[in-house]
Amino acid sequence: MYLKVEELEPGQENGLGRRFRLHTKAWLPYTLDWESCAIESRPPNRLAIRATGDLNGRGIWTIRQKGNFTEVEFDWKLTAEKPLMRYLSFFLKPVFSANHRWAMRRGLEGMETELQLRHGSTQASAGLRNR
Repeated sequence: MYLKVEELEPGQENGLGRRFRLHTKAWLPYTLDWESCAIESRPPNRLAIRATGDLNGRGIWTIRQKGNFTEVEFDWKLTAEKPLMRYLSFFLKPVFSANHRWAMRRGLEGMETELQLRHGSTQASAGLRNR
């Protein structure tokens, strides 16, 4: 999914202002080039980014402790600026939606793998599947 990630700006100590250039791809035969900049950073509970380029908008991660578990909410509000997506989305919306679901499943699998590596247990990722 992330073909290339390049840090452009380290930002402040808490992460505010940290910028990345990203080159991403799902299963459809096109890539997206965009930048991410941290516009709000309150470790360990909240991170907000601004996306610019082929994707424009913002993403907000909110992290809460819930007993023995951690709840993570991701609110992603974007518009696609890549001409292929903008001009063909009316006709290909189901295809683009399937592509997005595929990418999100790969992201979930990556998070589950990371949790298993860090905690050595499949129980650590059980909460991810219940969302």
